[in-house]
Amino acid sequence: MKRDTIIYQCQACGYVSPKWLGRCPDCGQWNTLVEERKDITHSWWRSNSQRSSRTLNPPQPITQIEYLKDRRIPTGIKEFDRVLGGGIVKGSLILIGGDPGIGKSTLLLQAMDKLTKHGRILYVSGEESPQQVKMRAERLNISSPDLTVQAETCLENVLETAGQLRPIAIVIDSIQTMYSEDIPSAPGSVGQVRECSQKLMSFAKSSGSSVFIIGHVTKDGSIAGPRVLEHIVDTVIYFEGEKGHSFRILRAIKNRFGSSNEIGVFEMTDEGLREIENPSELFLSERPEGATGTVVTASIEGSRPILLEFQALVSPATFGVPRRTSIGVDYNRVNLLIAVLEKKAGIHLIGMDVFVNVVGGLKVAEPAADLAIVTALSSSFKDQAIDPHTIVFGEIGLSGEIRAVSQAELRLREAQKIAFKKAIIPKANAERLRGDISIEIIGVKDINEAMEYLF
Repeated sequence: MKRDTIIYQCQACGYVSPKWLGRCPDCGQWNTLVEERKDITHSWWRSNSQRSSRTLNPPQPITQIEYLKDRRIPTGIKEFDRVLGGGIVKGSLILIGGDPGIGKSTLLLQAMDKLTKHGRILYVSGEESPQQVKMRAERLNISSPDLTVQAETCLENVLETAGQLRPIAIVIDSIQTMYSEDIPSAPGSVGQVRECSQKLMSFAKSSGSSVFIIGHVTKDGSIAGPRVLEHIVDTVIYFEGEKGHSFRILRAIKNRFGSSNEIGVFEMTDEGLREIENPSELFLSERPEGATGTVVTASIEGSRPILLEFQALVSPATFGVPRRTSIGVDYNRVNLLIAVLEKKAGIHLIGMDVFVNVVGGLKVAEPAADLAIVTALSSSFKDQAIDPHTIVFGEIGLSGEIRAVSQAELRLREAQKIAFKKAIIPKANAERLRGDISIEIIGVKDINEAMEYLF
C-alpha cells in the first residue's frame, strides 16, 4: 500500500509540519518551510520477497578485523594534505563548503589534476557545462586526459558512470544541484540532499572511491541543507577568506581520519590557488615600522604555529555611546579584556572608540592572544610604539593575572625563525622552558608587570 501525502519541510533543519507555517518551530527561521510530496509505505505491508532481499553483515571481533595501513593517497598539494590528515583516505566522503567565488572548484580541479597520476578522476558539474569547466582548466594549465568531466544532475546516472569508469575520486559540484529519482521533491531540498548524500556514502564505502562534495553556504556561513549532512560525511572542510584579501584559509571542522584543528593557507592568483608553506612571513610582510597600536603574537592552528599581527585603534568617541568593533577575534572577549584593563591597569577607555583587527583576515579563537590584544590597546591609548622585534602571548584572567598557555616552546621557535629578539610570555611558561632558545625571555605574572616591560 503506497500513497502520496503533502508535507511542509524546513529547508534549514528538516522539521516536518502537516501545514505551512511562516516560522519554523524547531530552528526559529522564517519562510523556510517548503511544500514537498512524500511517499508513505506501511512497513506491515512489505512482501516476503522484499524482506528476504535484505543482507545481514555479521558482527566480527575487533581483533579479527583487517586493518589496511596504506589507504591514503597524497593529493600533491601539501596544504590540502595537511588539512585532510596526510592525504585522501580511500572510500571517504569529504564535504567542502565556502562562500560563492571563494575558490572551492578551483582547489578541487587543481587537486584532481595531480591525483590523475594515481588513476581516473570523475568531475561531475551540475552548475556548469563541460565547456565552462574546460575554460577554467585552461586558465589553471590543466590538461590531463584522465580527468573526466560530466555535466549531470541525476545521481543515478552519475553512479552508473562511476561504476563503469571506476575512478579513484569523484567530485560532485554541487550537492544542492543533484537529485535522486527515488525522491519526488525538488533538487536542493532536505530530502534530496539527505538521500543523495546517503547514496554517495554507500557508493564510496563499497567501491573504495573517494567522493568530494561541494556544498553551498547560507548567509551565516554554515553549509546549506540539513545538519545531518555534516554527520553523514567523514570530513567537513570550510574554505574561508575575505573578498578584500587574496589569502584563503582551508579549515577542517570534522575529520574522522585526522586532526580537526589543522588549517591550510593559500593565495589566490591569476593562475589559481598557490599554497603558502610559511604563512608567518606572509602575514608580517607589510607590517609598519614604528606604528602604535600594533603587536605580534604567536597562535597555534592545529600543529602549526603562526605569527600574526594584532592592530588596535583607540580614539575619543565623537558620539554619545563609544563603539566597540572587533575583526578576527571574539567581540565579547575584547569587551572582557577592556574591562580588565580598566580595572587592573588603570587605563580608562570608557569614553573611547575601540577597534581591534587581526591582519590578514585570519580568525583567532584561542585565549593565548589575550596579552596581544591588551598590549595593542595600551599602545594605541598611550601613543607609544612596541619594539618591532618583540612578541607577546598569554591568557589573561579576570583578576589581571597572566596564565600559562600550551606549546610555548613551539611558538618561541617560530618567532626565533622570523628573527624576533624578545618575548613577553607568562611566568609559568618561562619557568618550564626546555631546549635552546636564543630569544630573550621575559616572564610576567600580571598585566601591570607586562606594562612595565613594554612601556
